[in-house]
Amino acid sequence: MSKNTTNGNANHPRSIRLRLQLIALYAGGFLGPFGGGVVVSTLPEIGDDLGVGPSAAASSLTAYLLPFAALMLVSGTLGSRWGKVRTVRIAYGVYVIASVACFLAPTLEIFLAARVLQGSANAFTTPLLLASLAAATPQARLGRALGAFGAFQAAGQSSAPLIGGLAAEFDWRLAFLIIAVVAGLLGAIGLPTADKATATTPARLRDALRPEVLRIGIAALLGWGALGGLSFLIAFRFEDEFALTPTVRGLLLTLFGLAGILCARPIGILIDRIGARSSVLIGAIGGSILVTIVGLATVIPAIAIAWFVAGIASQFVLVGVNAAVLGSQGPNRGGAVSVVQAMRFGGAALAPIALTPVYDVSPVASFLIPAALLALVTPLVMPKPRSKAK
Repeated sequence: MSKNTTNGNANHPRSIRLRLQLIALYAGGFLGPFGGGVVVSTLPEIGDDLGVGPSAAASSLTAYLLPFAALMLVSGTLGSRWGKVRTVRIAYGVYVIASVACFLAPTLEIFLAARVLQGSANAFTTPLLLASLAAATPQARLGRALGAFGAFQAAGQSSAPLIGGLAAEFDWRLAFLIIAVVAGLLGAIGLPTADKATATTPARLRDALRPEVLRIGIAALLGWGALGGLSFLIAFRFEDEFALTPTVRGLLLTLFGLAGILCARPIGILIDRIGARSSVLIGAIGGSILVTIVGLATVIPAIAIAWFVAGIASQFVLVGVNAAVLGSQGPNRGGAVSVVQAMRFGGAALAPIALTPVYDVSPVASFLIPAALLALVTPLVMPKPRSKAK
């Protein structure tokens, strides 16, 4: 059999391995947000088991997210220096150890330490998975691939509370045992790129912090902080104005993530046609209108529909910013997407701190302010694509 025939055979071991690695790459996009949110619906059970109250158990969310966002500023650059394949495999190994520690933790202190380790490990997977996806995808199909990755992330975020709750019907710790097994499998499969840790020019953080990347990062911060980051405000409205039960509030809030699952890939396909900047502007301006409706509407169906469509708008922004930073030709793309993702999750962390005091004074203003920022600031900061040299 000739070499060309062998390489063209879809059943060739190399082709099968590549497909498995691509599947593992997308599954890694699911695992990150899933691991972060799996405790949301089980906080009372975790508190009872560890001998603390639900509010103390809720600190496990912060324990995961803070190191996750902080380390992501540098994790992409460090991973590019060390080699993406090696770094991701080590990170998955640490994630396995941390998940087993969560499964076995006898006290809250040990559980929180394990959650910190989980979030730290995840910081070294998410940006490098995105960079590897960009390296393995033709430029003309990058938006489509990033859309699919975004759909897996949305699925992980949306399904985590449900699966965590189902596990808690037996034992909340089982969710972490499942996470450990999945992370171990993903680490064993590896990535579809085989880069080397040594390079002629090592990746530098300052290349990832160039103005163009920071401007895209601000768009990501607004896109997540002023859209997906407002779920807590909507929960406040549902409780204060409509007296909805926690179960009903949770079901309505999942509409945002459901929209992301359904629409992220089609949006990615559209981005390949209209460009990343146009996508971000559509999401930001449309999202500002929807956030305004969510804050002003007086009937639950109108709020629910607007929140679902806002989930679509968020994917225009999030897939768009990823396509913008990974489609650029600048150095250290792994570090650049790492910075943008860190700013994205920083927006989610800042939203409750910034907007809860505003909500206490004026619930309407707490929605109108982020809506205005989305519509006015995003078009100013989002860089225009560079014209190709003739």
